[in-house]
Amino acid sequence: MKTKFGMEENSLKKKYTFNWQGAGALILGMIGGSLIVAFINVIALFLFKVNLQYEDFYLLLANAAGFLGAIFAFDYFIVRPQTHRKLNFNFSPTNLMTYLLIFPMMFGMMLIAEFITSLIPISGPFFGEYYQYFSEMMEKMTKDKATLIFLAVIMAPIFEEIVFRGIIQKGLINKGVNPWTSIFIASVVFGVVHGNPWQLVGAILLGFVLGMVYHKTKSLLLPILLHAFNNLVSALLIFYGNTENFADTFKVSEVLLLGLGIILFGTTYYLFMKKYRVHYAEN
Repeated sequence: MKTKFGMEENSLKKKYTFNWQGAGALILGMIGGSLIVAFINVIALFLFKVNLQYEDFYLLLANAAGFLGAIFAFDYFIVRPQTHRKLNFNFSPTNLMTYLLIFPMMFGMMLIAEFITSLIPISGPFFGEYYQYFSEMMEKMTKDKATLIFLAVIMAPIFEEIVFRGIIQKGLINKGVNPWTSIFIASVVFGVVHGNPWQLVGAILLGFVLGMVYHKTKSLLLPILLHAFNNLVSALLIFYGNTENFADTFKVSEVLLLGLGIILFGTTYYLFMKKYRVHYAEN
């Protein structure tokens, strides 16, 4: 529907923005959701003498509660007062050529990120102890492959893309922050919350691709699919190669994979960003 000035009605709707209040809402919401699950576990301990933390489903429940709490808090305390509407996102699919460009672009950045991550030490007085602690912590999470796949390939991509791209990045752009700056900020925050230097670099670089794709296509579906693709590949490498490293798994030179990644990413980035028109509809 168009107004008498010929502008789309959607363009006149107020848009939510992201600031320190939004960050506070996300953090408090995540804490609140996590506390609810922790309270349920306390009740289970007292009434049934069962510690749910040792159950595989508890990891999924805790993760979902934290993110849902964060999303609900941002919606209720930020979005609705600002826009008088509920928080909503565009999950529209796009044309085939877009997929044929963004998946190779993502894979190219995965190879680049692997090389850069390999330069971070895993031994020494600081990095050695930290790496050992991080490795042991990851091993204790769960040994059930189905749980890990569901968490890494389904839950994490959906929740994390909603928060980091759909809320933080889009909220910054709505506020008037330069899109590239917004993508950078969201990517850095995305990397920092992973909590360790070996995932930090990769998360920032891959977050850049996810943010760029979201900004151009305006659909959260695409970064969710790319995020799921990255996590699935990592999970398969761990399951069948005992490592997340392509070079170790396939006995290929890291420099060779870096070169392949640069060529693959550079080519598809140029085609996607400079030469190709993406067909989308903003929500």
